[in-house]
Amino acid sequence: MSQTPLSYKDAGVDIVAGDALVERIKPLAKKTMREGVLAGIGGFGALFEVPKRYKEPVLVSGTDGVGTKLKLAFEWNMHDTVGIDLVGMSVNDVLVQGAEPLFFLDYFACGKLDVDTAAAVVGGIAKGCEMSGCALIGGETAEMPGMYPAGEYDLAGFCVGAVEKSKILTGAKVQVGDVVLGLASHGVHSNGFSLVRKCIERAGANTPATLDGMPFKEAIMRPTRLYVKNVLAALAQHPNSADATSSGGIKALAHITGGGLLENIPRVLPEGLAAHLLKGSWPQTELFAWLQATAGIDDIEMNRTFNNGIGMVVVVDAASAQACAQTLREAGEQVFTIGHIAKQGEGAQVVVA
Repeated sequence: MSQTPLSYKDAGVDIVAGDALVERIKPLAKKTMREGVLAGIGGFGALFEVPKRYKEPVLVSGTDGVGTKLKLAFEWNMHDTVGIDLVGMSVNDVLVQGAEPLFFLDYFACGKLDVDTAAAVVGGIAKGCEMSGCALIGGETAEMPGMYPAGEYDLAGFCVGAVEKSKILTGAKVQVGDVVLGLASHGVHSNGFSLVRKCIERAGANTPATLDGMPFKEAIMRPTRLYVKNVLAALAQHPNSADATSSGGIKALAHITGGGLLENIPRVLPEGLAAHLLKGSWPQTELFAWLQATAGIDDIEMNRTFNNGIGMVVVVDAASAQACAQTLREAGEQVFTIGHIAKQGEGAQVVVA
């Protein structure tokens, strides 16, 4: 007995839809092209040549996802900014070593490909790359029937940057008396959303109409701030000299992601030193005040779970701090002097007092 032939589309994979998405993506990726790109979207592999202006380039890589923030994107049908989050989580990490992001690749996986949704997501990725000065040169769209619930997808991204070997930021020169600057975040960014979602569930119909001057859902979904261009400009003006005897300029950066201020700042401090942050030295936004009140948690838990208003920390020599802060403000950052570096006491590497 003959059986009806089965096509790949019958099995749940639509090659035509995949091709349509690639065509939608190409002009978005084209806007992100920069020096070094030799071959991008459409090939089996993307080619990139490290710009010749680097004398001793060291490659710095970072990879991440968006986490459970995606659950709200599905529920609220808000897909156009999670791509910016995806880029931000990697490029801001690469930046911490003093590196310039060069190129980015993404991975988009779903059960059934919706071209409009995927194009909105990748449009956000392209925008994030453009804002960070890195090229979107490749990626993968995987349609896998039965792997994901209808209407859901997963995202991952991978970034490669470069820094001169003599200019790598390690935090090794951080010392007592250095100043800690905080750069304002754009809300929750992309960490802590398991708790955010619990707060929304607890509040039910009593969620506020607006937070920080924008509709509630927009405030919650506001994408990760991209610090790359402004911080690279500050590093160029206030460098930490390669001379071992010099200790001026920017000495360390910390991207405030999962673990908040309390767990991310210590990652860039030498053993025996601690960051003493002054409580109230930066304002708590309506968004974070609502989260804290709704969750019923103390300040320590807030600073361990969320960025709590500070998305990037800059540790700088005291003599350079005022000028560095002014450079960052002129570039468009909200900058707060939030503390200083002191000797470590009682095992704590971050003290908020």
